[in-house]
Amino acid sequence: MYPHYPQTSQEFMQLPWSAIEPFYQELAGRSLDAANVNQFLLDWTALSQLWYEAYQRLYVGITIDTTDQQAEQAYNDFLDTIYPAVQDAEQRLKEKLLASGLQPEGFDVPLAILRMEAAIFRNENLPLLSEELKLGTEYDKIAGGQTVEWEGKELTLLQLQPVYQEPDRERRERAWRLAVGRQLADREAINVLWGRMMAVRRQIAENAGLPDFRAYMWRKRLRFDYTPEDCDTFHRAIEQVVVPAAQRLYERRRQRLGVDQLRPWDLDVDPFSRPPLRPFEKVADLEQKTSAIFHRVDPQLGEYFEIMRRENLLDLENRVGKAPGGYCTDFLAIRRPFIFTNAVGVHDDVQTLIHEGGHAFHVFEASHLPYYQYFQVPLEFAEVASMGMELLAAPYLAADAGGFYTQADAARAFADNLERSLLFWPYMAVVDAFQHWAYTHPEQGSDPAACDARWTELWRRFMPGVDWSGLEQELVTGWHRKGHIHTDPFYYVEYGLALLGALQVWRNALGDQSAAVAAYRQALSLGYSVPLPQLFATAGARFAFDAGTLGELIDLVLDTIERLESQQG
Repeated sequence: MYPHYPQTSQEFMQLPWSAIEPFYQELAGRSLDAANVNQFLLDWTALSQLWYEAYQRLYVGITIDTTDQQAEQAYNDFLDTIYPAVQDAEQRLKEKLLASGLQPEGFDVPLAILRMEAAIFRNENLPLLSEELKLGTEYDKIAGGQTVEWEGKELTLLQLQPVYQEPDRERRERAWRLAVGRQLADREAINVLWGRMMAVRRQIAENAGLPDFRAYMWRKRLRFDYTPEDCDTFHRAIEQVVVPAAQRLYERRRQRLGVDQLRPWDLDVDPFSRPPLRPFEKVADLEQKTSAIFHRVDPQLGEYFEIMRRENLLDLENRVGKAPGGYCTDFLAIRRPFIFTNAVGVHDDVQTLIHEGGHAFHVFEASHLPYYQYFQVPLEFAEVASMGMELLAAPYLAADAGGFYTQADAARAFADNLERSLLFWPYMAVVDAFQHWAYTHPEQGSDPAACDARWTELWRRFMPGVDWSGLEQELVTGWHRKGHIHTDPFYYVEYGLALLGALQVWRNALGDQSAAVAAYRQALSLGYSVPLPQLFATAGARFAFDAGTLGELIDLVLDTIERLESQQG
């Protein structure tokens, strides 16, 4: 390592740009040849990991407490003063390496990444990219501040979710209407924020010389292996194969509940009126039993999770002021992951932690790779790591395997997860198709009324089976409630494509669990050193969009759900 770099990201984030810039100047000024290019890449990696980890730690700070003004100020200061300057300095190093014509061994994919990143880089976009991140923080603050009064207590909307699983339909409806009513109270604020986001994103694309923000994001998200047209093919395959299966599942639920119409507050309750699964009361129990499950999947994966517990790399419990959702990020300078969730004692918390655990294992498995560029794993495969782990862990949900449930409840939990996976694809198609439309029709996409109308049109195309009559305002504003649309544009189809991969990994595991886990781990260890289709192939899956592949997996999912239901007594 260059001898004067800060030793930790915490030290790095205390430095002004005037103290950081010389590190980049030294790298930019080096002569570069075949003999020293590897050392150049190692030193560049060490520096890049410091700034990236500093940024991630500041982001974690504002999500674990959205009311912490000091943390917010530190984050915004970094975005204003360090982030754009680092992006500019990183661009000069990319251009230096590309101009050299050198091709380090095993560096073909990173070079393709660098070429793409260099092609869309514009200095004038640096403050806009910082502004876009801050606008995303504003959305998180709005969502994180949404609370309701329920039975004498102030609850976050997440803390209200267990009520949706209760048998009392009137209580479910009352809780659902209370939550969505609170979200509608912020309708105008989110509409205004959306207009600001769209203006910034449109300008970013124009500055990059691209026709629209979709074209920009396709490059920024490094989508080398598929096109927007492939996404349209995927949407149509979902409409052809999944939507009819989803309608059958919804109709089966309606009949089992004995209701005339299936309503939005009927989707989480057990259709046989069994009490909701309550897997844990304390987060410590969630950690301990999840660790046991990971150990059963693979002892090394279990040890990775124990490292996270020992090193305080988990923040799992929901609380007022905490940003919504869940994520796993990576602290690259120390080659460690960090998991953030909002656990409230429901089964979804178990699934979320197992899911984010898959992402964490990806960080651990790839930590041996030498260069920063290898860690930019495409999300289409990063989500195979997480969704695949949900499926690989399913056999160990029962208490006699160290997990949370009786055998019958474990079968119930897995059947529910498979059903939700199937039902996810149509919703994913709505979210993805909405964004394709919004950014390729920017004037309409900037108009909240037009967005409401388009969302409704897509909803009716992909999501039949649930009655929203009398809930028109709640329906049309569904795009408000999907955080990815606002804070991570175009990050959603990856889940749908990754689910295809994860289900193939699971199908392999049905024949040989240990071999499937070994292939899964081998694929994770590659980082982004090989192209996306090869990552899928290494994991034992095929990267695909077609109705045929989708249909085979739908049949397997439906058959397995039926088998699991027979085990529930």
